[in-house]
Amino acid sequence: MKPPALTGAITALATPFRGEAVSYADLKRLVDHQLRGGIDGVVPVGTTGESPTLSHEEHMDVVRATIEFVRGRVPVIAGTGSNSTAEALELTRLSDEAGADAVLVVAPYYNKPSQEGLFLHYSAIAEATDLPVILYSIPSRCGIEIGVPVVERLRARYPNVRWIKEAGGSVDRVDQLKRAMGDDITVLSGDDALTLAFMASGAQGVISVASNVVPREVTRLVRLMQANDVTRASRLHRRLYPLFKALFIEPSPVPIKAALAMARIIGSEDVRLPLCRMAPANRAVLARALSALRR
Repeated sequence: MKPPALTGAITALATPFRGEAVSYADLKRLVDHQLRGGIDGVVPVGTTGESPTLSHEEHMDVVRATIEFVRGRVPVIAGTGSNSTAEALELTRLSDEAGADAVLVVAPYYNKPSQEGLFLHYSAIAEATDLPVILYSIPSRCGIEIGVPVVERLRARYPNVRWIKEAGGSVDRVDQLKRAMGDDITVLSGDDALTLAFMASGAQGVISVASNVVPREVTRLVRLMQANDVTRASRLHRRLYPLFKALFIEPSPVPIKAALAMARIIGSEDVRLPLCRMAPANRAVLARALSALRR
C-alpha cells in the first residue's frame, strides 16, 4: 500500500482535559473542527498533546479515539517519542496495531545521546515498524539536534524514514537538509511563525499548533505557498503572525488550550502540572490576537 503523503497543513492536537481526566467529547469537537477546516492530517499525543503527563493507557486511548473520530478522512500520525527507546518502541507498536497511519518521534529529551545514539534510537524504531516515521528535531526542548548526517544515514537505510519535523528555529536547516537529500527528504515546519519562510526554502508543509484553533487559515497559508502565491501568502502570514507569537508567550500547549477554550472549541483550558494556566497579562495578549482575526 502506498504510504500517505504527509505534507501540507497538519495539526499537532492538544489533548483536552476536564479536571484531571481526558475529555473525549472535547477531543471529538476538536477533531471535527480540524476536518471542517480542511486540515491534511492530525497528530494526537505529540508534545502539544501533553504526552509526558499522560499515562500509557491514556496515551493509547487518545490515539485510538482520534483514529475513530477521523474515520480515515486524513492521516493520523501518532506521537510515539520518548527518552526511552524501549518505551518509544512499545508506543509505536501499539499505535501501529491501533491503525495509525504514521508516527512522529521526537528526539530523546534530557538524556542528550550522542549522534550515534540518536541514529541507533531511530534505527530501532524504523526496524520495528513499516509505518512512516517522522523525525522530530526540537533542540530547545530536547537539548539536542538531530544532525543532518544522522538524517542522511537513516534516510539511506530505511525507506520509511523520509520526513522530518524541523523546529530548531533556523531556515538554514531546511537548506542543509534539502542540499544533502533533495526530494528524498520531506521537511515540515515545526514553528507556525516560520512556515512561510520554510516553505519558501523547500519545506512541504507544517505540523502546526495554531491550526488547533484556526485550521482553515493555516491550511490556506500552506495552500498559497504550495501554489507559489507568495504575495497573498505573505499577506495572510502577517495577519496571523500576532497569534503565532501569542501562542508561545508561555510554554506550549498552555496558550493554545486557552485559545481553544476562548473560542469555545473545547470546554476547558485545563493542563496538567507542572504546566499551569496563563498569567492574566499574557491571557490578555492572546485574547487581543484572537479578537483581531475576527475583524
